[in-house]
Amino acid sequence: MPSFDIVKRSQPKKSFRVAAIVGKFDLQSDAIEERFVGNIDINENWQIGLIVGKSGTGKTTIAKQLFENAYITSFEYDGECVLDDMPKDKSVDDITKAFNSVGFSSPPSWLKPYSVLSNGEKMRCDLARAILSDTDLFVFDEFTSVVDRQVAQIGSFAMQKAIRKTQKKFIAVTCHFDVEDWLLPDWVFNTDTMTFQSFEGQKKNRPEIKFEIYQSADKGIWKMFAKYHYLSHSHNNAANVYVALVNDQIAGFISVLHFPHPKVKNMKKVHRLVILPDYQGIGIGGVLLNHIGDVYMKTKQRFNITTSAPSLIYSLKKSNKWITTRLSRTKSQSTSSTLGNMRTSENRITASFEKR
Repeated sequence: MPSFDIVKRSQPKKSFRVAAIVGKFDLQSDAIEERFVGNIDINENWQIGLIVGKSGTGKTTIAKQLFENAYITSFEYDGECVLDDMPKDKSVDDITKAFNSVGFSSPPSWLKPYSVLSNGEKMRCDLARAILSDTDLFVFDEFTSVVDRQVAQIGSFAMQKAIRKTQKKFIAVTCHFDVEDWLLPDWVFNTDTMTFQSFEGQKKNRPEIKFEIYQSADKGIWKMFAKYHYLSHSHNNAANVYVALVNDQIAGFISVLHFPHPKVKNMKKVHRLVILPDYQGIGIGGVLLNHIGDVYMKTKQRFNITTSAPSLIYSLKKSNKWITTRLSRTKSQSTSSTLGNMRTSENRITASFEKR
């Protein structure tokens, strides 16, 4: 990318108020001129860039000037659910893969209109839509500006993982320096100092996350997670409940029941597994599931999970810590599936896995 020298000039029309301010503050002119000079010396072999700096330092001006055709502030959402707002030429499988890849992994939320999603879900939905577009490069302004900072950091890490699984290039534009360590960019342009720094080819390590798991006697904590479960809001009170915390904030839930197997007497089965939307996409579900599985196996119990969540099936199938015991569809898939039949295993691929 060549050097840039951008002059931004504003001159309001003559008015009584303009004349009053010019006179009151002894301004030399009613014309306001700003100049932004710098160099973003990027090569072709990159995927994630970051333009960061305080408000008023030229981030948006520079991004619009250099990446005009890729610049995005917002998408139009007018569908009754976000599924129908995705590009019309993409299949349902394409869309759900994109949703899952960015950590927007709660099917009930896919059926909601964009306007009622949380800010964190909106951020991930926007990224999924960009990934599904035919554009090879996209630039997001005001990146993470409207979300809680911990949510922003977790979301940034999930997003960079998603981008690196594609051939696309992504540039975040933000005033928040705290996302840099989580976004793991290949280059950073700091508009406070107008300096460029390349991290291309360097090893990238995610910041440490404080992750804790504890058993809870409070079965009512399920209410916090129920609406995010992809099939059912119910919960069996006989199940043992475990909760995961990320940086001291509740993030995940897993419960385990005894499985009355006709031949095996020591089988335990996952009853519910849910990660809150703001913490999806960074592997917390897998860590939680494996840890609890190990806990039961240490007491000579066998540990099983049955799921129809595509992202979880994919993850467990490629893991050497799990054995696939069943992979099937109970009925042929219907093209007119409804919320009613989503609540059973009918018309969906289900898979069972046992912990090694």
